[in-house]
Amino acid sequence: MENLDDEIKRLIIESLQLEDVAPADIDAQAPLFGEGLGLDSVDALEIAVALKRRYGLQLSPNSQETRKHFASVRTLAQLLQLHRQGSAA
Repeated sequence: MENLDDEIKRLIIESLQLEDVAPADIDAQAPLFGEGLGLDSVDALEIAVALKRRYGLQLSPNSQETRKHFASVRTLAQLLQLHRQGSAA
Protein backbone atom coordinates (compact mmCIF):
# COMPACT_ATOMS: atom_id res chain seq x y z
CA MET A 1 0.00 0.00 0.00
CA GLU A 2 2.97 2.32 0.59
CA ASN A 3 3.67 2.57 -3.15
CA LEU A 4 0.06 3.57 -3.80
CA ASP A 5 0.25 6.10 -0.96
CA ASP A 6 3.32 7.64 -2.59
CA GLU A 7 1.62 7.62 -6.01
CA ILE A 8 -1.36 9.50 -4.57
CA LYS A 9 0.91 11.93 -2.72
CA ARG A 10 2.81 12.72 -5.94
CA LEU A 11 -0.49 13.12 -7.82
CA ILE A 12 -1.73 15.60 -5.19
CA ILE A 13 1.53 17.56 -5.27
CA GLU A 14 1.56 17.69 -9.08
CA SER A 15 -2.12 18.46 -9.61
CA LEU A 16 -2.20 21.19 -6.94
CA GLN A 17 1.28 22.49 -7.83
CA LEU A 18 2.47 22.30 -4.23
CA GLU A 19 6.04 23.37 -4.90
CA ASP A 20 7.24 23.38 -1.28
CA VAL A 21 5.77 19.98 -0.39
CA ALA A 22 7.49 16.59 -0.78
CA PRO A 23 5.70 13.23 -0.59
CA ALA A 24 7.41 12.56 2.76
CA ASP A 25 5.81 15.74 4.14
CA ILE A 26 2.31 14.29 3.73
CA ASP A 27 1.02 11.87 6.34
CA ALA A 28 -0.92 9.16 4.49
CA GLN A 29 -3.47 8.89 7.29
CA ALA A 30 -3.90 12.61 8.05
CA PRO A 31 -7.09 14.29 6.87
CA LEU A 32 -6.83 15.97 3.49
CA PHE A 33 -9.30 18.69 4.49
CA GLY A 34 -9.42 20.93 7.53
CA GLU A 35 -6.65 20.42 10.03
CA GLY A 36 -4.64 17.94 7.94
CA LEU A 37 -3.30 19.05 4.57
CA GLY A 38 -5.85 21.88 4.61
CA LEU A 39 -7.35 21.32 1.17
CA ASP A 40 -10.66 22.78 0.02
CA SER A 41 -13.40 21.79 -2.43
CA VAL A 42 -11.56 23.29 -5.42
CA ASP A 43 -8.52 21.18 -4.51
CA ALA A 44 -10.75 18.10 -4.31
CA LEU A 45 -12.04 18.82 -7.80
CA GLU A 46 -8.48 19.16 -9.13
CA ILE A 47 -7.51 15.84 -7.53
CA ALA A 48 -10.64 14.14 -8.94
CA VAL A 49 -9.79 15.40 -12.43
CA ALA A 50 -6.20 14.16 -12.05
CA LEU A 51 -7.43 10.74 -10.89
CA LYS A 52 -9.72 10.52 -13.91
CA ARG A 53 -6.97 11.53 -16.35
CA ARG A 54 -4.28 9.30 -14.93
CA TYR A 55 -6.26 6.23 -13.86
CA GLY A 56 -9.66 6.50 -15.57
CA LEU A 57 -11.26 6.69 -12.14
CA GLN A 58 -14.72 8.27 -12.38
CA LEU A 59 -16.02 9.81 -9.15
CA SER A 60 -19.43 11.28 -8.39
CA PRO A 61 -18.88 14.78 -6.95
CA ASN A 62 -21.93 14.82 -4.68
CA SER A 63 -21.67 11.30 -3.36
CA GLN A 64 -21.13 10.53 0.34
CA GLU A 65 -19.04 7.58 -0.84
CA THR A 66 -16.71 9.94 -2.74
CA ARG A 67 -16.36 12.14 0.32
CA LYS A 68 -15.38 9.10 2.35
CA HIS A 69 -12.66 8.23 -0.19
CA PHE A 70 -11.25 11.76 0.00
CA ALA A 71 -10.68 11.51 3.76
CA SER A 72 -6.93 10.87 3.44
CA VAL A 73 -4.19 9.75 1.09
CA ARG A 74 -4.65 6.21 2.43
CA THR A 75 -8.38 6.11 1.62
CA LEU A 76 -7.68 7.39 -1.90
CA ALA A 77 -4.99 4.71 -2.29
CA GLN A 78 -7.47 2.04 -1.18
CA LEU A 79 -9.97 3.31 -3.75
CA LEU A 80 -7.30 3.19 -6.46
CA GLN A 81 -6.37 -0.34 -5.44
CA LEU A 82 -10.01 -1.44 -5.71
CA HIS A 83 -10.30 0.29 -9.08
CA ARG A 84 -7.21 -1.50 -10.38
CA GLN A 85 -8.45 -4.86 -9.14
CA GLY A 86 -11.81 -4.25 -10.81
CA SER A 87 -10.12 -3.27 -14.07
CA ALA A 88 -7.98 -6.39 -14.03
CA ALA A 89 -10.94 -8.71 -13.52
